[in-house]
Amino acid sequence: MSDPLTPETLNQKVGQVFGHLAIDKRRLPTSQLNKRNVPAYVAEWVLDSLVPGEDAITSEELSKIQTWADRFIPRPDESQIIKNRLLNGEVVKVLTPVEVEIVLTRRAKERLAQLKLLGLADVQIADGIVEQYPDLLKQGMWGVVELMDTQEGIALTSFKPMQASVNLEIFKEKRSAFSLDEWRAVLLTSMGYNPWVLDEEEKTYLLCRLLPLVEKNLHLLELAPKGTGKSYFYENINPRVRLLSGGNVSPAVLFVNNATGQWGLLARFAVVVLDEVQTLKFEKPQEIVGGLKGFLANGRLTRGGLYETASSCSLVMLANILLDNEQHPVLSPLVKELPSFLQETAFIDRLRGILPGWKVRKLSGESFAQGVGLKSDFFGDALLALREDMEANQYASRTITLKGKKRYKRNEDAVHMIASGLMKIQFPHGQVSPEDYEIYCVRPAIELRQLVWEQLYALDAEYRQYDEEIQYEVA
Repeated sequence: MSDPLTPETLNQKVGQVFGHLAIDKRRLPTSQLNKRNVPAYVAEWVLDSLVPGEDAITSEELSKIQTWADRFIPRPDESQIIKNRLLNGEVVKVLTPVEVEIVLTRRAKERLAQLKLLGLADVQIADGIVEQYPDLLKQGMWGVVELMDTQEGIALTSFKPMQASVNLEIFKEKRSAFSLDEWRAVLLTSMGYNPWVLDEEEKTYLLCRLLPLVEKNLHLLELAPKGTGKSYFYENINPRVRLLSGGNVSPAVLFVNNATGQWGLLARFAVVVLDEVQTLKFEKPQEIVGGLKGFLANGRLTRGGLYETASSCSLVMLANILLDNEQHPVLSPLVKELPSFLQETAFIDRLRGILPGWKVRKLSGESFAQGVGLKSDFFGDALLALREDMEANQYASRTITLKGKKRYKRNEDAVHMIASGLMKIQFPHGQVSPEDYEIYCVRPAIELRQLVWEQLYALDAEYRQYDEEIQYEVA
C-alpha cells in the first residue's frame, strides 16, 4: 500500500526527481521581487541564482536579494538616472527585457535594440549577440545587459539571458515517476496555484489554461468573475506569451502594420491573451473581427492583401461575467458578455472551447502555491515544446468519434485538439489508461466545446440542423 499523498512528501519527491529544475514557490512572494515589475519566470531565475534553497526567505537572503535588485533592477522612475550614469561614462548593468529591430533603408542598415523599461530605443547591439539569441528578433528576451555610451550612441555590449534549456524527452521521462494525482498537483503548483485547496473539477479547469501553450492555434474564451486569477498565470509563465490588458487594440497591433510591414502580435508570439475584452478599446472592430475569423479558421494572417503569413499562435480571450446569487451566469447566451462585434457566430464557431471559469473559486491567500514546483522558465518552455509532439494529436484523432445523425466537422476538430492538449499536459509520457483518458481528457474536451456549441445553437438557426448535444465514443 502506497503512502498517502501529502504536501511534504510531494515537495520532497519533486525536488528529488527534478533537482535544479524545481523551486519552492513559497519563496517568491516573500522575496519582494514581485513588487519590482518583473514576471515570475524572471524573478525565480534571480532567486535561484542568488539564494537557492527551500522554505521561506530568511532575513539575510532578503537583504541579499534587495541589494542585488537595487543595483540591477531599475524602478520605473529611474530611467533618467540610468541615462545620466551612461552620460557620465559609466558602464551600466541592468536586468531588462530586450527586443531587436532590423533597419534596412537606403540610409541605414543596422540592428537596433529596444529597452522599453529604460526608455531607450535605437541602442546599438553587437552582431554576435543577435546571432546567438535569435529570439531577440521575435518576442524579445529578458536578461542582464551591459550598456555604455559611445560616439555612435548607447551600445549594448553584453547580454546574459535567463533561459532554461529544455530536453523534452527528459521531461517526459520524469513524468513517469509521478502518479496522476501527484502530477496534477505538480502542474498546478508550477502554475502558481495551491492544489490542496481545490476540488478535482477546479483542478481540471485550471489545467485547461495550459491548453493554448501545448497546442498550436487552440483558441479559447474564458468567462469568469473578477478575482479568479484569469490573467495571473499567463502574465507569469513565458516571454512567448503576451498579455494585452487595457489600451487600444488595432489591426496593426494584431496582424500587420501596412505602413512599416512589421508583423503584429499574432505573428510574433506563441500565445496572445486579450485580458478583460470588455474594457479593451478596439480600433476598426469590423476589420479586426474579419481578420480574426480568417486567422482562427486557417492560421493565416493577412491585412488588405498586402502581406500574408502563417502563424501557430493561440488566441485567448478573458472576459468577466455576471453571476447570480447561486453563482450561475446571468446573461444568456454567455457570449452576450463580449463586445457586440465579437458575438458574430462565424467568429464564435472558430473558438475551440469556452472555459467555465465561474466554476473556479475566487483567489484568496491560501490559493497561491505553497510547495515545490517546476521553475517557471523551464515549465513554460517545456509546455511550448509539447506543441511539436504529434503523438497525442494522432491518438485523439484515432480514438475519439463524435456520434449523431449529422456530425459537425468543427466540433470534432475542436474536441480532438482539446483532448490532445489535455493528454500532453497530464500524460506527456504517453502512458494513459482508457478510463483516465476518457475522464481527464475526453470529457473536459466535450464540455468546453459543448459550451461553444450552445452559444451557436441559441444564436443561429443554421446550427440547429445538427444534434444539440455533442455525443461521442472512445475506441
